[in-house]
Amino acid sequence: MVGMVPVSFAFPFCGQEFRLTNSRALFWPRENALLVADLHLEKASFFAQHGSMLPPYDSRETLERVAEAIRETGARRVITLGDNFHDSEGSTRLEPHAAGMLSALTRAVDWVWLTGNHDPSMEAKNGGTVMVELELAGMILRHRATAGETRPELSGHFHPRIQVKVRQRHIQRACAVVSQDYSGAGRMILPAFGALTGGMDASDPAIVEALQPAAAIDAVVPAGKRLARFPLWREAA
Repeated sequence: MVGMVPVSFAFPFCGQEFRLTNSRALFWPRENALLVADLHLEKASFFAQHGSMLPPYDSRETLERVAEAIRETGARRVITLGDNFHDSEGSTRLEPHAAGMLSALTRAVDWVWLTGNHDPSMEAKNGGTVMVELELAGMILRHRATAGETRPELSGHFHPRIQVKVRQRHIQRACAVVSQDYSGAGRMILPAFGALTGGMDASDPAIVEALQPAAAIDAVVPAGKRLARFPLWREAA
C-alpha cells in the first residue's frame, strides 16, 4: 500500500518527490517504482570459487530486503541500477531457494534489470527485462553516473557512505549523493543495496568528478525519523 514509507523521508528531486527508505531503496511515487542499486547477488559464491569462503546466504538476505521494500512502498515496478549479480554468471549459481524468491518477485512486479560493470552480459534467467539504461519521465537511469551529463540522472556504482560523529562515536552509514546545478536540475547516486557491499567515502573525488557539472553536492541519509543532509562539495566562488 502506497504511503507506508514515513513521510519525513520524502524529499524533492528535479521537481518530483522521491522517498529514501531505511533499507537503502529509493521509491518514486509518480512511477510507483522502487529503485535499487548494486545488489551484487551471489557475491559469496563468487568469492568461494576463488578460495574465500563466506556464508552462502547473501542473495537470500538481499532478496528478502527487496521484498520488504516492495511491501512497504506498494511499488508495482522495480528497476535495478546495475551490478545486480557480482558477475555475469551469477544467475546460474543461485541456489533453489533464492532462485525461487527471485522468480516470485519478478512475477509480482514489472521488473527491469539495468546492467553494470560487474554483470554486463547477464541474462534474465529468473524473469524481468534486461537493458543497459532507461529514460523514464525525463530522467536517465543507468549504472554509473556520466560526467558531463546535464539531464536528470539516477545511478549507482559507487556505494557511497558517510561517516558522522554522534555522541563521541564515529558511525558509518550508506547514503545517497545528490547534486544540483544552478538551473535546479540534479543527479543522484543511490546507496548500494546488497547484503555484501562495501562503500566509498561520499566525498571521494571520483564521486565529485562523476557528478560534474554541479553547483552543490550533498549526502542524504535516513537518521532516526528524518532525512539528514550533509554538504560534501560546493563550487568555488
